Amino acid sequence: MHVHGDNLQQKETGDAKYADAKSRKFLREIRKQYDVWKKANLDLKGPRKTTTPQDAEILRKRVALFTTYKNFIDQQKYAEKFDSRSNLHSSVLEEFIYYLFRDLVGGFMERALIGKAHTFKDIFFMPPNYTAMLETPHARIEKKDHDFAIGVSVSASLNCAGQEKGEVHHFQIPAVAIECKTYLDKTMLEGSSTAAEQLKFRNPNALYLVVSEWLKLTGNVNLRKFKVDQIYVLRKQKNTDREYRYLPDYEKNPIHLDVVEHLFNTVRTHLTSNWEGGVAYGLERGYLL
Repeated sequence: MHVHGDNLQQKETGDAKYADAKSRKFLREIRKQYDVWKKANLDLKGPRKTTTPQDAEILRKRVALFTTYKNFIDQQKYAEKFDSRSNLHSSVLEEFIYYLFRDLVGGFMERALIGKAHTFKDIFFMPPNYTAMLETPHARIEKKDHDFAIGVSVSASLNCAGQEKGEVHHFQIPAVAIECKTYLDKTMLEGSSTAAEQLKFRNPNALYLVVSEWLKLTGNVNLRKFKVDQIYVLRKQKNTDREYRYLPDYEKNPIHLDVVEHLFNTVRTHLTSNWEGGVAYGLERGYLL
């Protein structure tokens, strides 16, 4: 759930790469600000399942908290010490998404799946021989990692007919899957589109979203051909290589509240709506899709 905090703790306690004095000093500075950000988000409640007049103000506060912490950790000295391979900076967005939806999902069930997930992708069967096939199914569950998901954890028992001995498999089914990116380029979008198509093939009611800070796409990209449900660019800004972001004349857009509001309301509407579908339902209307 607290993926950024976990990343920070790993660097504090077990990563020899960051054992030098400067790294330790920077980690202490980041820890102090992270603890403030985390506590403020946990103390702030909402928005929840039911729309209220206070929702806009709660979202404004969450965006303000995110902006303050992101501006702090994005300082040049931290960016140069902890590069993109460390995932320290990129994991901030993932944890913000968790805070954004924590109380909404908690209103359905405390045990609901929320956060990083290894979701169900496909199932296939690989018994070593026919005798073994008659005893147990030998099922294999193929899974897909997602930066963030809202859904349910499932345990399934599979038995061959007439056999008491069986297999128990554990996997996760998302109602919403979100990929988080610092910037989104065409290769990343193509990968997300493929993942979305595979997810919807087995789980057609799932919502697949991409959330990024910056965008690295040209105007010659046909967005309609991609299978994602929506793409959010929080800063409404084209990507600039990180070294250029520290030049005196660079203007970094803020995280836009209206984009976060649209993201939150899209997910809340999906989770609180009826997912009617299928041939029987469509036949009653006279149109199936």
